[in-house]
Amino acid sequence: MAGNGTASLKRSKPNYIYSIIGVAIVLFIMGIMGWLFLNLHSIGDNFKEDIRISVYLRTSDKNSIGKIQQFIAGQPYTKNVEYVNKEKAKTIWNKENNEDWAKILDFNPLPESVDFFAKADYVTTDSLANISNAIQTQFKNEVADIQYPKNLVTNLNERATKLGFIFLVLSVILCLIVIISIDNTIRLAMFSNRFLIKTMQMVGATRNFISKPLMVRALINGLISALVSICLLVGLIQWTTMQFPQLASIQTFGNTILLFGGLILIGVGISVFSTYRSVLKYLKMKLDELY
Repeated sequence: MAGNGTASLKRSKPNYIYSIIGVAIVLFIMGIMGWLFLNLHSIGDNFKEDIRISVYLRTSDKNSIGKIQQFIAGQPYTKNVEYVNKEKAKTIWNKENNEDWAKILDFNPLPESVDFFAKADYVTTDSLANISNAIQTQFKNEVADIQYPKNLVTNLNERATKLGFIFLVLSVILCLIVIISIDNTIRLAMFSNRFLIKTMQMVGATRNFISKPLMVRALINGLISALVSICLLVGLIQWTTMQFPQLASIQTFGNTILLFGGLILIGVGISVFSTYRSVLKYLKMKLDELY
């Protein structure tokens, strides 16, 4: 009986190979969506923390400018701060507007400023308004104006909320599709073993004796599929990071471990569950129903 079972399992190896490849592809697609979902918040934070807030100065006294810079740097909302003199302001303006107005003007009309970038949690319409009021109140004689792209801040927060909700719905739908796809793939692979399962039952083998080797095989196949999908995902992430180096800053070790662990858990879990369910199904079926 054991020899017949081994021979049957060998004959079904091509189905297992197709099953491993099919599950790996599905997990790879899920891994891409999972990576985007886990890093969506970090991507949004990066956009927020790239918004420049300019504190335009009324004074040219270096001590007063130093106090303003020191005050802003000591606040919990500040990511980094820098003093921008007229020449640096001109360089920034030319870079952002892609032109050099020095060809037209023979003097620099740009004011000096203390520019800073706020942490993502503080880049909201209300928080930045409160921060601006606090700075102007503290240094009302030294600060002329505080400017930042208000419309961009408003739109960024609104779109981030909508995008997060849409992406969550899409992720749930994709997760269901992945589970169904893996389940169908495993059940199709188990179809070739239906006569083996029924034959072993007819000669007196117990349910545990029949299901145990198939469950072990499912666990191994699920683990292999997950590892293949992880290797493909690592390669894709590295290639993408080479093309867009700024993506390296949004990736965290915790999110990576969570993603890879989730792929292994899903690959192994669904493979084992679907295999066990298929075994029970064929055990309950009559011999004539297997044809």
